[in-house]
Amino acid sequence: MRERLQRWWRSLTAPRMLYGWRRADGIWLAHTRISNATRIENPQRLDIADHVYIGPFNLVDASGGLQIGEGVQITTHCVLLTHSSHRAVRLAGRRYWGASQPAGYVSAPTVIGAYSFIGAHSVVAPGSRIGRGVLVRAFSYVSGEVPDFAIVAGQPATVIGDTREADQAWLLSHPECRADYETWAAPR
Repeated sequence: MRERLQRWWRSLTAPRMLYGWRRADGIWLAHTRISNATRIENPQRLDIADHVYIGPFNLVDASGGLQIGEGVQITTHCVLLTHSSHRAVRLAGRRYWGASQPAGYVSAPTVIGAYSFIGAHSVVAPGSRIGRGVLVRAFSYVSGEVPDFAIVAGQPATVIGDTREADQAWLLSHPECRADYETWAAPR
């Protein structure tokens, strides 16, 4: 009996994917999937497109404005930030609490371009702009600008490759996918 109750409780509380998301502007994104085990702070400041996947155990901070493009995949245990107070707390000490604009407080919009992939345990710093088609490898710390189609890794993340090279090899063996790929990947 105890084991049956434990299974029942786990089935109620276990992380799972929720299909569909209603943006703050009321638009329903039928193909977006977000885990119930992901924390989204200030969802009214989240500008998210459809076909997005956000897996379990992520922190998505949209307080400073966060834009997530179509087809973005965010794996697990990732942190997407639009604000940071670590410096402000050190500078102000106890005076930090209650201050309206403490010195050192950072708030900046963050952008993740269409069809990008954020690997597990990665952090995206406030104000970062990740281009489209980017692959952020696991355990990376992204700060600043990342060009379209870059493969980045490390702490801090640096460009180590180009996703188009891997994509071209794959597209040669799957030519039926080329038109779909070029719809979003074509130069602008």
